[in-house]
Amino acid sequence: MKRKRLKLKAKGVVCLVVLVLIVVGLIFGIKGLGNKLASSPKENKQKEEVITDFKNMELSKVLEYAEKNKLEVKTTYEYNEAKEDTVISSELKDKILTIVVSKGEISLDTLKEKGVNELGKVPIMMYHGIVDKENQYTGGNVDKDGYTRTSKAFQEDLEFYYKNNYRMIKLSDYINGEINVELGYSPIILTFDDGNDNNFKVTGRDASGELIFDPMSAIGILESMKKKYPDFQVTAIFFLNSALCNQPEYNEEIMKWLVKNGYEIGNHTISHPDFTKISIDKTKEEVGKMYKKLEEIIPNDYQKIVALPFGSPYKKTHSNYPYILKGDYNGYSYETVAALRVGWESEVSPFDTSFDKAFLKRCRAYDNNGKEFDIEMNFKLLEKNRFISDGDSKIITIPESSKSKLIETDKKVVTY
Repeated sequence: MKRKRLKLKAKGVVCLVVLVLIVVGLIFGIKGLGNKLASSPKENKQKEEVITDFKNMELSKVLEYAEKNKLEVKTTYEYNEAKEDTVISSELKDKILTIVVSKGEISLDTLKEKGVNELGKVPIMMYHGIVDKENQYTGGNVDKDGYTRTSKAFQEDLEFYYKNNYRMIKLSDYINGEINVELGYSPIILTFDDGNDNNFKVTGRDASGELIFDPMSAIGILESMKKKYPDFQVTAIFFLNSALCNQPEYNEEIMKWLVKNGYEIGNHTISHPDFTKISIDKTKEEVGKMYKKLEEIIPNDYQKIVALPFGSPYKKTHSNYPYILKGDYNGYSYETVAALRVGWESEVSPFDTSFDKAFLKRCRAYDNNGKEFDIEMNFKLLEKNRFISDGDSKIITIPESSKSKLIETDKKVVTY
């Protein structure tokens, strides 16, 4: 009898445990179901898709999505072949959505009103030293020949370019005919020869170890303009010799910083010779050895462009010229894409039949009372025939009267 009671008692305990487990399961099951119902629509639809690329979407849908997802939207508009109010490009970062929206194709009346002419001339400005000193000669010139410019004058140059609707582009983009400048604005290219330390003078490091540049150096001033005018598209190309940036402790770091921050580096030869006074073998050494040096420090991140020291040789027919463009130095083969002269005036459009990337002219950035192709004179000349962009790098827009000067091209051509 006692055993029977123990069996019954054990069965009761088991039943009680089972019952408790069932109740607990039901509680958590109901709770989970509740959560599921709360997080899903009654129609049991899937969650809305997360969008990161808004290209080709209608603007109204993008704004609706942004409102739902609490995104801050920054919008700019450009004329484009895409349908009006369609997103051309987008970037989403830290809940800020930056979009470029199409204004549709440009009307011929608008092109005419803006004076668009992509066969106009382009200024390639030639700078050397930038120093924080008072001018000692004409205007902003520190030296007699105007190759060194005061920091103040350089700042004023940049302000002048900006206010006169010039926007900076990379030399490599100009050479390749990829001119990305807003409608009605004109491209300008900045070049610096010799790797003077005053172009990028390092004064120390910040708390995170990043380089600090003298604010009155060329880079210091360019970076301040980049912050002041984000649409200025600040960039430049620096042509170096064997001493690189003339700061042994920082040379390689400066070079890597430059390419990382949107600047370009080119070849100004090893020892800055006059090409009319050296042999073919020496020419190959001057060009090839410098390319090799750049390749060792910033492989594939330098431009295969030579700035000719003293602008020599002054004719492409000189016996050394072919070896500036192509050669072999101690087993190292090189090929130059473009070469820059000293020159005195603006260069033609890359779409002009007379364009020759192997012998490009530059404007000397100096003051001479509006004479001998100084800054004032060159920009007065440009008023009559400057490159004015249509805002679309895939299209070349020119006046009908200039059509005979246009190169053969795969780009779409618009005339008015």
